[in-house]
Amino acid sequence: MLTDAQGLAVTTERPETVRAIDRFVEQFLGYGSDLKGILEAAEADRDCVVAQAHAGLLTYLMETGKAAAEAKPILAGATLTAALAGERERLYLWAVSNWTQGEPGLAVSALKALIKRYPRDLMAAALAQLIEFTLGDAAGMLHFAEASLEANGENAYAHANVAFALEECGRLEEAEAAGRRATDMRRDNPWAHHAVAHVMEMQGRPQDGIAWMMPLADCWETCNSFMYTHNWWHVALFHLDLDDHAGALQLYDRRIWGRVKTYSQDQVNAVSMLARLELRQVDVGERWQDLASYLEGRIEEHVHPFLDLHYLYGLARAGRDQAATRLVASIEAHVGKVKPFMRPIWEDVAVPLARGLVLHARGQHGEAVSHLVAVLAELHRIGGSHAQRDLFTQILLDALIRAGYRAEARAVLEQRRQQRPGIPAIERQLASLAA
Repeated sequence: MLTDAQGLAVTTERPETVRAIDRFVEQFLGYGSDLKGILEAAEADRDCVVAQAHAGLLTYLMETGKAAAEAKPILAGATLTAALAGERERLYLWAVSNWTQGEPGLAVSALKALIKRYPRDLMAAALAQLIEFTLGDAAGMLHFAEASLEANGENAYAHANVAFALEECGRLEEAEAAGRRATDMRRDNPWAHHAVAHVMEMQGRPQDGIAWMMPLADCWETCNSFMYTHNWWHVALFHLDLDDHAGALQLYDRRIWGRVKTYSQDQVNAVSMLARLELRQVDVGERWQDLASYLEGRIEEHVHPFLDLHYLYGLARAGRDQAATRLVASIEAHVGKVKPFMRPIWEDVAVPLARGLVLHARGQHGEAVSHLVAVLAELHRIGGSHAQRDLFTQILLDALIRAGYRAEARAVLEQRRQQRPGIPAIERQLASLAA
């Protein structure tokens, strides 16, 4: 039996399969773009459970409506030989299979058992953190990051995972220290760059954010499109907070939108940035139309509620009313089809939020408020980060102001000013309400 770069046993007789697994793990942890080699390795080595599980995971992470169905036969084939694999490999396969088939709770349970027995498996810990991220469980993210850190203390990616989890748990000073440490250990560590950017965004430190990110931006050139566009999205957020709207719009055109227009995460970054620009009264021209042409095909997908809600707002802001109406109806119908673990998230959070977003996009602000306020405290359940979900809070704030709920808007703004002091847009909104 062979072992991988982390010293973990892999059930295969082919050294080239192990090399492909090591390459996939390295690229996955580092958000690299050279991931597809694992598909060839899995095709060549049908008996290797880990290779098959990685291939199924990568297929699912394309986040299309067909991704789960395309991953299913890969993972089902792996179960035929799983009896000959080790316990770690079987648990990993079980986790990937359950997540891709709509059972994230079972996947997390399997990964907890795996990490407890095999803490060196940093790939499994990273996958667990990703699943918890999609569920909005920050404490769960930190559990997995810390559970694997002691056994992987020499690995800069392990420290980056801890940094981001700490940030999502609100432990911002610790998160920044961990992210800086991870970057010191390995400069080309984009997830660590990202974690520190999150801290600076949450604390309202845009100048520090630009000073932190720009000297590291060359590292992102070899990243996959998500990490490339998302780190530039963070830079654009800092420009927005400095009232440099032209700079943010230029980053949208040159860095955020255009890398892989068909990919879900690139679309989410684009929707979020255009929406934030418009909330700052910036004219974005015809950009919504270009973006919406890639969103209309997403109506029946329902991979994650976080994705659907961004697609929906993009369609509504582009004036694609028929498509937006169809997507709301499809989300409502999806509630009855989703498995029990995820049903409350779709029914209690995604549906009212979807209705509120469409109403806001159509200028029906008073009606939008009632739907948006109802889910404000539950936003974390749709997944995404604090910074990403803040878009929905900003939309609610805009609806409150436009609908004449001045006291309620002032309360939201005062809280935002305490968290992020000195941001010009917040000060202007408060001054306008006072006047």
